[in-house]
Order: sequence, then C-alpha cells, then structure tokens
Amino acid sequence: MIVKLLQLYVFFLAFSSLAQQVLINGKVVDSLGIIKNANIINLKTNQGTFSSDEGDFRIYVSEGDSLRISSIQYVTRKFYVTKQNINNKSIIIKLKPSTYVLDEFELKKHNLTGRLGIDLKEVPTDIRDSLLRNVMDFSNVNLKRAEEDDYIDKRVRPQKVETDPTQMFGGVGTKIRIPFKNKESILRKELNRKKAVPDKILSELGEQFFFQELTIPKDNYFHFLDYCNSMGIEKLYNEGEILELIKIFQKESVPYLQIIKKE
Repeated sequence: MIVKLLQLYVFFLAFSSLAQQVLINGKVVDSLGIIKNANIINLKTNQGTFSSDEGDFRIYVSEGDSLRISSIQYVTRKFYVTKQNINNKSIIIKLKPSTYVLDEFELKKHNLTGRLGIDLKEVPTDIRDSLLRNVMDFSNVNLKRAEEDDYIDKRVRPQKVETDPTQMFGGVGTKIRIPFKNKESILRKELNRKKAVPDKILSELGEQFFFQELTIPKDNYFHFLDYCNSMGIEKLYNEGEILELIKIFQKESVPYLQIIKKE
C-alpha cells in the first residue's frame, strides 16, 4: 500500500512539473546579427532544439530552468529562465565569439639573428631552389634564341612625341614601342620577385613550423602559399602582422592537406 502511494506521489509531482511548463519563443544573436544552427538544451528536462536560419527557436521551459546555448566559434552560455520570460513567452540570447589562443612557438630557427637581410642568406639555397623546382620550370624555354621583335637597331632612336600642352587632350592615342633588350633578364627578375616574400616567410617562421608542425610537404610549400594568397598574406607580412600570418597558416593548412590528399 505504501509503495503504491509513493508511486502516485511521484506521478503527481511529475505531472505538476509538466503542467507548469510553457512553450516560449527565442532568438539567438551576436553583436552583428542572428546565429543559425545554435544548439539549445533545457538542462532540467534534457529537451533540446536548434535555431533556424533566422536564429529563431521554440522550447518548453519552467521558471528557474537553465538553458545551455552553444554554437561553433561562440562561447557556450547558460541562460536562467525568469518569471518575466514566462510571462512574455519570449527570450533573446546573445553569444560572444570565441577567442583562440595560439600555441607557443619559436620564431628563431637555425641560429637566426632576427634581421631578414642576414637571415635570408642563412637559409640553405638548395632547399629554397628545390621548393621552386616543380612550380617554375623554364628548362624548355630557349632564352638565347633571338626573336624577330627583339632586334634593336642602335642607329635608330625611339620616336619622339611632341604635343602642344595648350591643346586639350594633346597626344592622346600616341604610342611608343620600346622593344625588350633581354628576355632572360626579365624572366630572372620576375622569378626573384616571386621568390622574395616566400623565402623571407620561410626564413622567419622556420622549416619546422611549415614542414613538421603544419606537416606541409616541402615540395608543396610554394603551392600552399599560393593557396593562402587570397587571404592577403603578402600584405600582412609587409605590414609585420606575423601572428596574423601564423593564424592563417594554421587554419588553412587543415583544408589544404585534405585537398592534396584527395588529389
């Protein structure tokens, strides 16, 4: 008899608890706008739901319940339901973006001094040149063969253009053709220009960072930098934003390795 009374009492409490629950509407936002696909769980009832593409959700709650709201790239938050929330039947929950802390790393490698002009010379040239071997190969180009348009007659001076400065639009449409003197030197300058920034980045961050920590294959180093080029890495390097560069490399190395693995 006592057992039956206890069962009835427990059932009555559970029924009373469910009767007090109300369905409320909510919205998950951040400082810029809505957050979709956020996970909302009532920790008391273990019932959960997700926010829609407009950031909206609906869930049963009682006064005093605690909701846990979580989403990727945001700090997980607990929200306690108040009597005012019950009466209004609506809540707005604001999340804060997560702050990522970079792992400790060492900038100086191979006893570098920290001065780019000196440290660049300390990086073994065989490693730097081998990294470019599969990216820039001019072995099939005959740079010594003279092209017809490359011939320069030193006796003929370039055309001199004289315009009247008082005449509106004077000289518009006039062209001066200056032939190339040395195609080989132009290609060499272009190659050196393309190598300069990647070599400096490799010298400053070190081979261990790229080839061991990020596990980028050595032959893919320049291809990886080209993959990250849309993120403005050259501008960031020139402005001295080294930590921002490292964040980009750490983040982009994950999808890059997946791509080259599929290939």
